[in-house]
Amino acid sequence: MTRHSVLKKIFIPGALGLILWGAGSLSTLAEVDTKPLKVLLITGGCCHDYKVQKDILKTGLEARANVVVDQVHTDDGSTKPPLAIYGNPDYAKGYDLVIHDECAADMSDKTTVEGVLKPHLDGIPGVNLHCAMHSYRIGNPNDPVEKGTPHGLWFEYLGLQSSGHGAQVPISITFTDPKNPVVKGMSNWVTIHEELYNNVHVFDTAHVLAHGEQSFEQKTNNYVTVWQNTYGPKKTRVFSTTIGHNNETVSDPRYLDMVARGVLWATGHLKADGTPSKGYGPGGK
Repeated sequence: MTRHSVLKKIFIPGALGLILWGAGSLSTLAEVDTKPLKVLLITGGCCHDYKVQKDILKTGLEARANVVVDQVHTDDGSTKPPLAIYGNPDYAKGYDLVIHDECAADMSDKTTVEGVLKPHLDGIPGVNLHCAMHSYRIGNPNDPVEKGTPHGLWFEYLGLQSSGHGAQVPISITFTDPKNPVVKGMSNWVTIHEELYNNVHVFDTAHVLAHGEQSFEQKTNNYVTVWQNTYGPKKTRVFSTTIGHNNETVSDPRYLDMVARGVLWATGHLKADGTPSKGYGPGGK
């Protein structure tokens, strides 16, 4: 046996071991280093207890997914809340997703609305809760929108146009696409007293996940309450639900589970079975 062949026998297995050890270490390091998704939660405005709900959402989402929720909030209770995002189209820079939970029904300036939409037009996913559907309205919200008009700006992003709601009475939520990962395995439920938002128009870019039925004074209404949308040329993922008026609903584990899944779906970190992708579950699991 030559000296060269002896050295090969000694060093090649050793080198292979180092390579395998290094590969395993890099794999472990990759798992440990999965960075939390950065989520921007926007709250404030008319008619809701946002001071409490903002913290319910932050705590609930961070407990259900590997996310860090930063907040932009105002205690102003008007329909024109002075949110810090206005006038800054780059307000979502560095974030993976924006949750709109503001109630800004009379913020109707076209330039302002375009600024709020700019990150989503650029591809940053969005989640929209309850009164976000009645915000940033340009023109009469009861008039069906035309695509490409100022009146349609916000509604095109949402994928659904709503103009109002009825009384606060329980809503029967029925999931219409139970195989969709956002709602897979979830059971239909009846909310506490909540507001059922109407549907003026559902866009063809929207995919409906649930309907809500509500009866009041011998009249029954049935409207879309949960849906997905693809927005703009970059096909930005957008998830929305119209329920979430009262603190008890926002803190309901079923509600928080659904919103957390909406966040993960919109950012591309939800598996087909409805569980988080590896590294994006609670605590980075």
